Formats: sequence, structure tokens, C-alpha cells
Amino acid sequence: MNQARVDLCLNTATTRRQWDLAQAVDGYSRLGVGAISPWRHEIQAYGPAKAGRLLRDAGLPALGLCRGGGFPAQDGEAFRRHIDDNRLAIEEAHAIGAKSLVLVCGGLPEGSSDLPSARQQVIDAIAEILPDAKQAGVKLSIEPLHPMYTADRSCISLLSQALDICERLEPSKEGWLGVVVDAYHVWWDPNLEDSLERVTSQQLHGFHINDWLYTTQDLLEDRGMMGDGIIDLPWLADRVKASGFGGLPEVEIFSRYWWGQDPEYVVQTCLKRSVFVRERLSITDPV
Repeated sequence: MNQARVDLCLNTATTRRQWDLAQAVDGYSRLGVGAISPWRHEIQAYGPAKAGRLLRDAGLPALGLCRGGGFPAQDGEAFRRHIDDNRLAIEEAHAIGAKSLVLVCGGLPEGSSDLPSARQQVIDAIAEILPDAKQAGVKLSIEPLHPMYTADRSCISLLSQALDICERLEPSKEGWLGVVVDAYHVWWDPNLEDSLERVTSQQLHGFHINDWLYTTQDLLEDRGMMGDGIIDLPWLADRVKASGFGGLPEVEIFSRYWWGQDPEYVVQTCLKRSVFVRERLSITDPV
């Protein structure tokens, strides 16, 4: 028998080594998870139409599709390919009913050290695909990443940088372009509180929860379960709530340790360890 649904989203990265998409949909639904955020390779493995039916039949809404972005390129031809791929990602997000496409914007093109150029390419690319996203009814959600990923994954490291882009490209702040706040990536930022006071509720598309382990062994695949590390998640949840966030917190944990555990135990632990965040958010608009 399925458990009663809980106001929590799980990103499938959390169980990616144990479950494929169909297994994750079944397991999350059965254990009471309220929503899902899948990855593009999982959607493509089934085809967007079939994947969308899978989610709808399970009554498991997709909050975000991971991921778009990867914009900076070595030349104009490669840049056009990146634009085309992001337009395809928007179509995939629409097909599964995802509220947004999460943008991991991309780092330096191979052989380049021109960081200002890479950041300008991010702005130019988002400006180009934003009309496509609006037409599809899919929001674009910039996720700033920890600066250790500047070279290879995202040249947008600060929440304030992401908000600058949002305000430049959508000065009306309608929310078609917004941000994702991921605890793992932003907890260290000395200006985080100011940025959270600046963001509007329409721009705040997502809140990812996890933890930073004091003795992190791998910068990509050793994220902590909530409560196992040093991030002040109660403080962050309070600030996110004060910014007007009314959605579901989303657990996204890349971890060799947790990928080695029984996936049902992982999901149950996520549900248990997220209680204090969900209570602080006092969720009013679940899915």
C-alpha cells in the first residue's frame, strides 16, 4: 500500500545508481514522496511522451527537469548546437509537465580562460531561449553552483549573479526566468542573506536541500544527507520562506555512500531528515 504523500520532492540523482526512472517513480510513489525532478538522460531513455505518461499515471508531478544550460562554446557553430539542445530540453520539460528547466549554465570552453566571455555567452543564450520557454509554459531556473565548479560546470557561482541575469533579461520579474537555491552550492556565500532578501517569490523557483560534510572526500559525489554536515539548514529554510517560497523543498544528493545503500532506506531517510525543513517552510502551495 502506498504511503500518504509528503510535501517533499526527490531529485532522481539521489537514487540514480540504484533505480532507473520507472523504479524511482514506483518507489517514490509507494513511499510517499510528493514530487519528482528527473534528469534528461532518464527521460530520453523512455522518450518524453512515455516518460510523461509514467509520471502522470503515478500521480507524481515533475517540479523540474535537470538539466539545461552548458551554454559557453568555442565557436559560433558549437554555440548554436547548445542553443538547439536547450530548445529540445524545453520541449522535453513540457512533455513531462515539468514546471521548470533547471539551468546549469556551463563553464569555460575547452582551451579558454576568458571567463567574462563565457558569462556573456550565458546571458546571450538565455535571452535567446527565453521566448521558447514562455511559449512552452516552462520556466527557466538558473542554479548557481559552488565556485569550485566555475571552470567545468558553471561560471555562475553566486545567487546575486543569477539574479543580475534575471533582472537584466526579465526586468518585469514575472518569474519565467528565476533561480534555484541549492544549499550545497550557496551556504558559504557571505552575501547570501542579502541576495535572498532581493529575490522575489516569483523568481524563487526551487530550494534544494542536502548538506556539506566537514570532511568531504569528493567535491561532486560526497554530498551529505541533511543533518550530517555543517550547513545551517534551519537558518536557510527560514530565509527562503521569508523570500516567499511556497513550493516543495527538493532533496538532491550526489553521494557514493548513499548510492551504495538500499534505495528504499535512502528515500525513507530523506523523508525523515527533511521534516524540520518542511515544518519551517509551512508549505502553502505544495505542487
